[in-house]
Amino acid sequence: MKHSIKSAAALCLVAGGVDAGALDRTGQPVDVLFEDGRYIEFSFAAVSPDLSGRSISAFPNGTGSGDISPSYFQFAGAYKADINGRWSYALILDEPFLADVSYPVGTGYFAAGSSAEFNSVALTGLLQYNVQNGVSVYGGLRLQRVDADAEIIFAGLASLSGGYTVVADGDFGLGYVAGVAYERPDIALRVSLTYNSEVSHRNETTENSAALGGPNSSVTEFETPQSVNLAFQTGIAQDTLLFGGMRWVDWSDFELTPTNYSTLTGGASLLSYAEDVYTYTLGVGRRINNTWSVAASIGYEETQGNLFTNLGPSDGQRSVGLAAIYTQGNMKVTTGIRYVRIGDTTTGVGGAAAASFENNDAIAFGMKIGYTF
Repeated sequence: MKHSIKSAAALCLVAGGVDAGALDRTGQPVDVLFEDGRYIEFSFAAVSPDLSGRSISAFPNGTGSGDISPSYFQFAGAYKADINGRWSYALILDEPFLADVSYPVGTGYFAAGSSAEFNSVALTGLLQYNVQNGVSVYGGLRLQRVDADAEIIFAGLASLSGGYTVVADGDFGLGYVAGVAYERPDIALRVSLTYNSEVSHRNETTENSAALGGPNSSVTEFETPQSVNLAFQTGIAQDTLLFGGMRWVDWSDFELTPTNYSTLTGGASLLSYAEDVYTYTLGVGRRINNTWSVAASIGYEETQGNLFTNLGPSDGQRSVGLAAIYTQGNMKVTTGIRYVRIGDTTTGVGGAAAASFENNDAIAFGMKIGYTF
């Protein structure tokens, strides 16, 4: 039961990161560490958000933004191997943080023509030591690359109405991971607690604006946030697994503030968040036979009610996911779908409410292929 279902459980948990709080996209899982023997996997997800809002107050009232969130794809891979009876290691490649916002032109919306991208890719190397009685400790380093760009046109804010662009070149940063786990294979029990450190970046930045001219070069310093993942699974009946987890991310400490943008807006950040984000997931998996297993999960992220930036207009979420896994010999193929109801929010410009984003959602399809050898 343990080996048939846990891959589907992991896919449900990862898919829960789709359009999760702030820039979070994968949830930075370490499940591959708990695979048996030598194991390799590749996964991808296709995500289709539907995100739109309407202006309020003096921007002018009631103008629709159009769909601002393009569909996107994500890829990941992982490899795990045992060194001996106590030591094992893993390599994980993923895209932990992502943003892609593009306001259509010709709508009459105050931010029409504005766009922004934030991209990341991370390679994590982990070493695990099995102590005794089911306890293991693990840790390692994470090498992460990030880049970003944006074009901002905000009618109603004089300093930006003439146009502003910024390009932050790719930069590598180094962080670390540390965790502890407890397992009881006889009842398919596993509890793991993982800490991911912040990763500092210094991106060479080029800005242009109608108000300050350009190109103007500077260095933008920021950190992708620290986080803690608590994950569990346990057998609750023959061939039935309960699983879930909680993720905390320190988004209140994240600020992306290019020099000229700060000057133009009186000290505002291009992208920032007022509060930390907590994401909860709970699910159940069931083995049907030696070939097929299925899993279902729900996710929850609290709505904060703060004024959000126009480059990240989503506040909390509720989701439901389904997954199925096909096992044939040493190969496992997992497929899944997740529907996300994105929380309503109000965005601001210059500290004033500017737009209301309501009744938005996203749907994601994922596939994972794993092989033990």
